[in-house]
Amino acid sequence: MSVPFVDQRPWSGFAIVSAAYVTAIVVAAAVVQTTPPDWHPLLKVGLADLAATIVVFVFSVANDNTSVYDPCWSVAPVVIGLWLALGPGGARELDLRQLVVLGLVSLYGVRLTWNWARGWTGLRHEDWRYVDFRQKTGKLYWLTSFFGLHLFPTVMVFLGCLPLHAALVTTTGFGALDVIAAIVTLGAIAIEALADEQLRAFRRSKRADGDICDVGLWSWSRHPNYFGEISFWVGLWLFGLAAGAPRWAATGWVAMVVLFVGASIPMAEKRSLARRPRYAEHQQRVSMLIPLPPKKLAPAQPAP
Repeated sequence: MSVPFVDQRPWSGFAIVSAAYVTAIVVAAAVVQTTPPDWHPLLKVGLADLAATIVVFVFSVANDNTSVYDPCWSVAPVVIGLWLALGPGGARELDLRQLVVLGLVSLYGVRLTWNWARGWTGLRHEDWRYVDFRQKTGKLYWLTSFFGLHLFPTVMVFLGCLPLHAALVTTTGFGALDVIAAIVTLGAIAIEALADEQLRAFRRSKRADGDICDVGLWSWSRHPNYFGEISFWVGLWLFGLAAGAPRWAATGWVAMVVLFVGASIPMAEKRSLARRPRYAEHQQRVSMLIPLPPKKLAPAQPAP
């Protein structure tokens, strides 16, 4: 999408996005500092998260581009994790679980943000899903954008971060479940990174319009990047479980499954069916989400 009245050079767009997130973090910190000290840390984080989202939304409207919000998905968990681990009283000594969790969350955030940044061409680009929403909602687009494309993802990430409270605040021994959680979380990051690299290489290769990415992980799953994303949040929940998180902390990864299976994947599938003639056959051969060996389809019978 082209935005006519903003500087469209990529470095200028990055400068604007950086300013948006620095401002959002400063405002979030101010909200945390002004909340009553006896409030639950998750309530403080929730209000700060909401305030930061409103700041980013203002920048999105000012630049007529909802993609200003895109890095929030990967930046927010890192900021939330650091605040929960260090606490309002300043830095404290971290135990093994807290160090591992913070390291993995930071690795996730940096990698995903970098993957977004290297593929972003500046404020002249807007995600195709947002463009579709613009066409469908017309004058109501920015109202839709605030609730559906800014606030809703913020809520989803916040729910996914619920186990971080137990994992980063509770001090209990690092046990077998922590090891499993670390393997799941690191494996999820690796799967998502590999899937993104394979998709990037496919897009940069010479190919005909309508070709389907069916190399590497993409030959076993139609959406391996989403599988990796969901698995990451499951890993955080396992860390929380190891630290004694309450049952409602599982809300996050369950919500992620509902989001990707119920909304993100169907939207991508519908688009692929419209743009790729052989995609229906691809759907029959390759698993939708969980990587599995591709099915061998029976050869088509010749017409009598």
